[in-house]
Amino acid sequence: MSRGERGSVTPLIIGFAAFLAMGIAVVVDATAAYLQRSGLSTLADGAALYGADLGATGQEVYAGGLGAERLQLSAPEAGRAVEAYLRETGAHDRFPGLRHRIEVDPAAGRVVVRLSAPLDLPLSLPGFAETTEVGATGSAVVRLDRPG
Repeated sequence: MSRGERGSVTPLIIGFAAFLAMGIAVVVDATAAYLQRSGLSTLADGAALYGADLGATGQEVYAGGLGAERLQLSAPEAGRAVEAYLRETGAHDRFPGLRHRIEVDPAAGRVVVRLSAPLDLPLSLPGFAETTEVGATGSAVVRLDRPG
């Protein structure tokens, strides 16, 4: 071996270790964000279904029979039902800083629930944010199914 080909392996090992540590941090943070989004998505779907279910008054069924394709949806009732669902499931305890937006379209019979919550990343890289915002949306439609 000639003298020009000699060198230390230490910088190569340190560089590889730093690259590996950054890769692990990215995977851990991405997994934490995915898990939070999955939990928020489940919560948003449940809240939208609960809101649509309790927001459908059914009054038109008693007054005019089953002629309509959609049940009448009460926006105030659906909103209260979504709020109650979030409260009863302990959503604000599981996701501190949880924010929600409820959209009710009575004409379409649709309830849309948008949730977002901050996430403290388990491993943060220098120069990058230590927290991020994760969100999810769930929706439900009130529809009257007629047998075959």
